[in-house]
Amino acid sequence: MIFRDPLLLSLLIIIPFLIYVYFRRKGTHPLLFSSIENLKKLKPSLAQRYRHISIVLRTVAIALCIIALARPQHGNEQTRVTTEGIDIVLAVDVSGSMLAEDFEMDGKRQNRLYVVKQVVKDFINKRTTDPIGLVVFAAQGYTQCPLTLDYGILMQLLEKTEIGMLQDGTAIGSAIASSVDRLRNTKAKSKVIVLLTDGRNNSGEIDPYTAAEIAKAFGIKIYTIGAGSKGLVPYPARDLFGNKVMRQVKIEIDDESLMEIAKITGGRYYRATDTESLKEIYEQIDKLEKTETEITHYKEYKELFHYFLLPAFGCLLIELCLKKTKFRKIP
Repeated sequence: MIFRDPLLLSLLIIIPFLIYVYFRRKGTHPLLFSSIENLKKLKPSLAQRYRHISIVLRTVAIALCIIALARPQHGNEQTRVTTEGIDIVLAVDVSGSMLAEDFEMDGKRQNRLYVVKQVVKDFINKRTTDPIGLVVFAAQGYTQCPLTLDYGILMQLLEKTEIGMLQDGTAIGSAIASSVDRLRNTKAKSKVIVLLTDGRNNSGEIDPYTAAEIAKAFGIKIYTIGAGSKGLVPYPARDLFGNKVMRQVKIEIDDESLMEIAKITGGRYYRATDTESLKEIYEQIDKLEKTETEITHYKEYKELFHYFLLPAFGCLLIELCLKKTKFRKIP
């Protein structure tokens, strides 16, 4: 609760003065008795016991009136975020090559997909008002999560993204097409695809360049990320006894194609060779694609003065009735 005119509360200082005057005047018209010994033996009546109730009622009434004059209010503050928005689709490669364990996190060697999911989670957590969708791809593209502001659901579906959920392969063109399909009918001012892969296009019926041109036609910008170390990388395999072993393999990333896809749409190409560089890339994209928001504050107040004024009138009415009846004075 707040007060519209809090300075009026300073009038409460008259309450102690009123009480002082009341008791100061007490006994100013005494009756003279030759002796008061017999009066001392008399038990005080109920009216005598509660003879000061009138000043109590009066001071309470005055105090409540002063508080009512200060206009107590209960405020509800609302914030409306007005934004033209950015729609983002995160396209993540889930082909078999993402099992390569050339990245580290928390001092442990992890496969590429695991690290990518953790970094993407951090990226999502930094957004607040932007619809984000998730497309996964291997031999074909698949919408894991449509555009949503429910980041909790998005996080759950991201966590459920695993290698092997789609037929193996790398269909970059299909991934772009699936992402474009999610963005083409939205009314956002800016539309972005962040595509991450560790290979080269070898599947799907749509050429990556053609898909990029379609994205450009719909005003969609593509940021491409090539994830993986250069040269030989450790890749899990099984020996003759079924035990997990690490073999050194070379996984080619088509840097030129990814660079050209980004160039066609006005985006940028990044290369992530370790966990730190991958984090830095998503941070750069996060800074480049920030939503311009206009925040407007609204305050609604409910007047509460009547909750104090009505009891004040009640106290005055009770005092008046008592003065005219039980506490009536005879001149």
